[in-house]
Amino acid sequence: MADLQPCPLKTDPTSSCPSDGRWQFNTNVVFRSDGLLVARYHKHNLFFEQSFDTPPQPEIITFDTPFAGRFGLMICFDILFYEPTVALVEKGVRQLIFPTAWMNTLPLLDSVQFQQAFSLGANVTLLAANLRKDQYNMRGSGIYTPFSATYHHAQKGDPEEGRLLVARVPVLDPLWVGKNVTTKEGVVRSESTSSTATDSGFCNQESCSDSPPPENASSVPPSSATFISSMMFDPFTFVLLNETEGKVNVCNGTFCCHLQYRWLPQGDSKELYALGAFAGTHTVDGRYALQVCALVRCAGLDASSCGQEVEEAESKMDFLLEGKFGTRYVYPSVLASKMVLEQPEHLETTADGRVTMKHSNMTGGLVTACLYGRMYHLDNE
Repeated sequence: MADLQPCPLKTDPTSSCPSDGRWQFNTNVVFRSDGLLVARYHKHNLFFEQSFDTPPQPEIITFDTPFAGRFGLMICFDILFYEPTVALVEKGVRQLIFPTAWMNTLPLLDSVQFQQAFSLGANVTLLAANLRKDQYNMRGSGIYTPFSATYHHAQKGDPEEGRLLVARVPVLDPLWVGKNVTTKEGVVRSESTSSTATDSGFCNQESCSDSPPPENASSVPPSSATFISSMMFDPFTFVLLNETEGKVNVCNGTFCCHLQYRWLPQGDSKELYALGAFAGTHTVDGRYALQVCALVRCAGLDASSCGQEVEEAESKMDFLLEGKFGTRYVYPSVLASKMVLEQPEHLETTADGRVTMKHSNMTGGLVTACLYGRMYHLDNE
């Protein structure tokens, strides 16, 4: 909702108070079950919202519940920035509320694709409620944990109506799990908070699994026939997948992505895939620094179509996608045909920034497999 707040008129030249003496904020409100207002958050990262002001300071807002502990608040475009979203996670908040009016942008930022990616990459529960407005391509909501995704993504031509989603999810609040909790079987167990309370949620241990490290990506030379093509307004360096299986490398500057793959074409469908890499600052409709590795289905059979929007695919792919990132904030996604999400089989992060995503046995054709790294520390350079 909108919130109107009086502010001191500009006697002070550094004041951000508008000339009419009031701020207007895009606002989340939280009510307790008895109707008491318990939290209010003003959106910090506006997206072409001429009616609203940016608050003078980013707000880091949480509230406590009797049923699942602590939750944090953010709105829409906030999810792509450090404040408040990552600031909340780094304070130990593991459960986030996310109302949004998200315009889907393929191949990398479809609503449910990035909702799940953020939940996995930040190791949090995300409750995401999107508008349903086909005119602006707004659709796709869900309830995500690092272990599950319950979501709805309307298809073109579906009646324009809402959908109620219900899911049972584990409590992730580290201060809450230390209390006695009753499991579904009625067994009461007590958990120590010592290991989890300090975990910021981002997977930055030596390794998040016990499996042996994959072969060093740098041992495979960059594939020769690279080309530049625009993907979501950024100049990605691509290499085509020309075999039914193999290994390819592609670099954008010093940032390199590695792919090991087995392509499983279905029937006689002809499709083209490419591996793309980008390291730089995205500057269209917002400014934010990225390092991205993405395996995408191209829109046509010509290399110039790689990076364009695609919603459907028939080819399945077993793959290992890997990059060495200059950030620990990397959000992984596997998007299958007709906006179906797949839970990556295996994710691993090493202390030196190498992120590996392994997946096989796809249920549908592969549209995008992506490691979306956010270089928050470079946003203002």
